Amino acid sequence: MELPPVTSLENRTVLGFTLLGLLRHTPAHFCVFALVAAVFLATLAGNGLLVLLILVDPRLHTPMYFFLWQLSLLDVLFTLAIVPKMMSDYLLRRTAISVSGCGTQVFLGLALGGTECVLLGLMSYDRYVAICEPLRYSLLMSRPRCRQMAAFSWGSGVLNAVIHTVYTMSFPFCGPREIHHFYCELPGVVRLSCEDTSAYETGVLISTSILLLLPFSLILTSYSLILVTILQMASATGRRKALSTCSSHLAVVSLYYGAIIFMYMRPISSHTPGQDKVVSVFYTILTPMLNPLIYSLRNKDVMGALGKILWRCSLYSKM
Repeated sequence: MELPPVTSLENRTVLGFTLLGLLRHTPAHFCVFALVAAVFLATLAGNGLLVLLILVDPRLHTPMYFFLWQLSLLDVLFTLAIVPKMMSDYLLRRTAISVSGCGTQVFLGLALGGTECVLLGLMSYDRYVAICEPLRYSLLMSRPRCRQMAAFSWGSGVLNAVIHTVYTMSFPFCGPREIHHFYCELPGVVRLSCEDTSAYETGVLISTSILLLLPFSLILTSYSLILVTILQMASATGRRKALSTCSSHLAVVSLYYGAIIFMYMRPISSHTPGQDKVVSVFYTILTPMLNPLIYSLRNKDVMGALGKILWRCSLYSKM
């Protein structure tokens, strides 16, 4: 029997939602759960170590590593906002989530995801200035300017998240209120609404276009100018060095933007639960783990800072 629409805040709070989750309680899915747990720990360890290295090593106190520190912090927060709840629900065989808990997940997902989109665009601008305007780099990318850019990225993500969270959670919800997902993501919650959400879906597409396509346009413009500059370099060593400083960022952009654009640049009515789960796993679990690996394995400065820390630790252990 279908439940009536929930219109009052008190009733919505009591009834909450049901998360159908990602995994079933079978031996095969338990192996997947163990893999997710390992990825989760690797994400925290990798990003946490990268943050530590950037904070303690003076050689990494540059604009590029300042933005990388911000990116690693975002990945840690994004993972903590989603994965622990999913893992505990699986182990405890829980499916319920309160309206406040669901709204919190919607807000954190949108805020942290939107902030990362803008931050990746600003990181491409940093690379453009470093390669195309090296004589003006210290002026254009001063510490106050970098802090302002980081604050702008956080402010943009939070503002977008506040607007959509308040609007989404104000809808009346019908039926069993089952979310075919492992966390409360905006498309899954909007599908439960009793009202016609077509106008709101148009608003989501517009705001998403602004938050995604403007930084993405900045990335395309920056790297187009970088490519022109690299092709004009006479030194092959200089070309290789310039390409190496950009390749890591391009890899991260490709992984993250590809999944986010596929998820949010389509009408919500065209989404399917299976697709949403697969794509969400990619940018909520896998990408945060890969980011520190992409940036550290090919980065001599990061590896040098890591070696320095390990050397100090070995000295202290012998004392």
